[in-house]
Amino acid sequence: MKLRNISTIISREYLTRVKKKSFLLTTFLVPIFFAAMCILPSVIMFMAKDTGKQVAVIDQSGIVMPYLVDSEAVEYTDYSSEPVDSMKTRFEELGLDVLVVVSPVDTLAKTVTVASYSEKPLSMELKEGVRSKVNDAVEDYRLAQYEISDLKQIMEDVKADVSMATYTLDESGEEKITSSEVYMVISMILSIIIYMFIAMFSGMVMQSVIEEKASRVVEVLVSSVKATELMFGKIIGVACVALTQFFLWIILTLVLVGGFSAFIGFDSLMGDPAQTEQMMEMTAQMGGVDMAEMTSAMQQEEGMGAVLSTLKDINWVQMVLAFIIYFALGYLLYASFFAAIGSAVENEADTNQLQMPVTIPLLLAFFIALYAFNAPDSQVVWWGSMIPFTSPIVMLARIPFGVPAWELILSIALLVATFIACGWASAKIYKIGILMFGKKTTFKDLWKWLRQN
Repeated sequence: MKLRNISTIISREYLTRVKKKSFLLTTFLVPIFFAAMCILPSVIMFMAKDTGKQVAVIDQSGIVMPYLVDSEAVEYTDYSSEPVDSMKTRFEELGLDVLVVVSPVDTLAKTVTVASYSEKPLSMELKEGVRSKVNDAVEDYRLAQYEISDLKQIMEDVKADVSMATYTLDESGEEKITSSEVYMVISMILSIIIYMFIAMFSGMVMQSVIEEKASRVVEVLVSSVKATELMFGKIIGVACVALTQFFLWIILTLVLVGGFSAFIGFDSLMGDPAQTEQMMEMTAQMGGVDMAEMTSAMQQEEGMGAVLSTLKDINWVQMVLAFIIYFALGYLLYASFFAAIGSAVENEADTNQLQMPVTIPLLLAFFIALYAFNAPDSQVVWWGSMIPFTSPIVMLARIPFGVPAWELILSIALLVATFIACGWASAKIYKIGILMFGKKTTFKDLWKWLRQN
């Protein structure tokens, strides 16, 4: 291979892509999207809340109504003396939004049942608000049945909320307070970003190869340069585009978020603490993480000190360098696979079957990385960070928790060696497949091309 030819192809691929309108649009729109993801949750939580809801209550238990206290969002009215069936037909007349009916107390189970009636589906905020207050009423009722003086106060007094401070020790034995939750968040963010980048830009290489093959442009190109030079030039050219776009995204996102925060004020951006906690609880349900507990700990004075200390002590230079190295090597590995697949087909519809063995390790790496924070040194995570097909994503998820230098070196060395071997194999397939037309390629064909001299 001639480096001059490869550099010419790299330059062509890079300049062709950065001059496209799609590149400019994504370069400027994606930071807006990222900034919106940082800002909108607080704005939405601040604006999306119930106001002025009229709730009629028929409390047949006699224990719940005192707990239903009016707020800015909800006003409760006692209609316990009215028949339930009659109230169901008087919504419009009384200007009601919801009718809540509390059953008589079940003396055996020491509980009540609650039903709501409304013309529109009940909002989750209103439902959870009523349910929480009914739970409080039932708990107090149960405590009263024990006929122990000040039992409620006793129960409150025995509740424990012990905070746990975590420290890391350096080689000299000096301790530094840290926050595992910060490492967890960084780990998850890095995993998601590198997975998205490898999948997106590797797919871009495959699409480019398919387009050139379908338009027969590749026949002209391979008459001037070798097929392997064309493949590696294309892969590296797209990698340069990816890195350019990545750094522009970071800079523009920081500018947008920083500008917006300065314009409306940091406190306004953070919103109401109760709303922030509610948003974190919703996130917990999606991620399977006790985010509410994490937020509570971080809001304590010690927790905030740990967060700031952790952010300050993180080796950001190592983090950025590791991201660049693992993205570059992971991308090169998977892009070579996708380039070979693109050369073997004539349209994107034929790639589904051939992509399966390539996308499975990528998805497996993503799922391992998402849960790496639970046990970053466990066997499955350790091996995931060493096996070259999963290490670009899983190792980045481990790095925030500390990885020995020898493990990083071994992981990178294995990844480089695997890329060289797989790049060579992909180049053999690409060289033959790029000029094959009129036949649907199978795995048997790929193996046959790979064995040819």
